Amino acid sequence: MKKKKLLLLGVGAFLTTLPSCSDNDDSFDKNRPTAIVTVCPNADGSFIMQLDNTTQLIPTNLKASPFGSKEVRALVNYTETGTNTIKDNIRNVQVNWIDSIRTKMPVESAGELNDIKFGKDPLEIIADWVTVAEDGYLTLRIRTVWGTSNAKHFVNLLYGTNPADPYEFELRHNANGDTYGQWGDALIAFNLNNLSQGNDDTKKIKLKWKSFTGDKSIEFEIKMRSGKQEIDASSIRYSKDIK
Repeated sequence: MKKKKLLLLGVGAFLTTLPSCSDNDDSFDKNRPTAIVTVCPNADGSFIMQLDNTTQLIPTNLKASPFGSKEVRALVNYTETGTNTIKDNIRNVQVNWIDSIRTKMPVESAGELNDIKFGKDPLEIIADWVTVAEDGYLTLRIRTVWGTSNAKHFVNLLYGTNPADPYEFELRHNANGDTYGQWGDALIAFNLNNLSQGNDDTKKIKLKWKSFTGDKSIEFEIKMRSGKQEIDASSIRYSKDIK
């Protein structure tokens, strides 16, 4: 994903490390995410951030990943410090802040038991720049109703729902009875690199889900990259209530 300067509306204060807002334009710019990246640790303890399918960001002010040895999807605010001399698609950056996103692996469909096992509560997928398929990950901004503060919402991506199409998925939501309250958003990402079969082919995937206005579907093109790890990371506002 190319660098963005857009504010996530309706999600509130989603980072504990954010500086407070001020009237200074530069301060405001640093309060909002400029990109979604994949944080990729190296064997020597350093890390790079994969910006899109081809561009890598090299942090100049952090020697080690704040997420340890895990590979995670994350929101980041950074300032470019120059193009790396090795390749044009490698950029040196200063990381102003970074926060991981709840990321999961897809799970196998249970067929007729899907309603019982994974729930059938509705949710919406919001079409903006944080809903994206890239670098082998499907990242979604979802919207649903949140009431009880300690309720956990379970969101899963099911594969094997269509025997004729291995690239068709179904997004399932179990609100655990938390179906009354206010509208709120969260980010969740799914690692689809197990579809790569050892190559970096571009795949077309179909996503189906139950919205508040009925069944919906959308197609994404996604370029795979092998070598991903399963991760479990925290994220923005209501993402702490997603499992």
